[in-house]
Amino acid sequence: MKHVLTIAGSDTCGGAGIQADIKTFSALGTYGMSVITAVTVQNTQGVFGCQDITPDIIKAQIDAIFTDIEVSAVKIGMVSQIETIKAISEKLKQYHVKNLVLDPVMISKSGFDLMKSEAKETLIKELIPLAYIVTPNLPEAEIITGMSVKNLDDMEKSAKIIYDMGAKNVLIKGGHMENEATDILFDGEKYTYIKGERIHTKNTHGTGCTLSSAIAANLAKGQTVKQAVQNAKEYITVAIAHSLDIGKGVGPTNHFYTLYQKAGMKVK
Repeated sequence: MKHVLTIAGSDTCGGAGIQADIKTFSALGTYGMSVITAVTVQNTQGVFGCQDITPDIIKAQIDAIFTDIEVSAVKIGMVSQIETIKAISEKLKQYHVKNLVLDPVMISKSGFDLMKSEAKETLIKELIPLAYIVTPNLPEAEIITGMSVKNLDDMEKSAKIIYDMGAKNVLIKGGHMENEATDILFDGEKYTYIKGERIHTKNTHGTGCTLSSAIAANLAKGQTVKQAVQNAKEYITVAIAHSLDIGKGVGPTNHFYTLYQKAGMKVK
């Protein structure tokens, strides 16, 4: 079994962040581990607060994993401040991390800033060049590139800009567009359109975390980047289609739906 590490924030209600990541790793047959960068106060109705973990503790967590366990892929999610990003970058370089999936989590669905504005340039300088694949949604692509991203042509242009920042591959997620949920994968030479069914549900909490974690798990298992993204897209589509109506707001995706079906369990 391959071992996959998430470096991200904690989600109180379990739908996003490290909780979603570890559920995804498990659902896809890998062993999940975590380095917590922040503790958020959130539920299905929004994010209400955040306490960052100190850089020394973040580095110590990373050391604890890499000095003991082989890591086949790493997913990075919420990294909110400059010193956090620098600490992570230092350790990733030290351990020559492979299959790094960077999900540049910046703003929650409720509008809470999950990354301090001054940290953007540090993320671009320190983490994007280390990434095997970067997975921004449209608002995140706009923040990183400084351009408006509203259609497929804009998505291609933004992917090229982020690629030129040093990423090996870029996946621009089109979930915020009104029509088809089309994502664009750019490997430096070719644009691959990955189309998905538009599922009409309010319960989409943690979709970005889940998709990037699924990509990391698939890369850990030896899939090509194209295979990893396509299979992750299929996984998240099923998870959204059978999302859970938990709480009073935006419910989470159903990470284990396929496994529950095979086991004959009812989950609704």
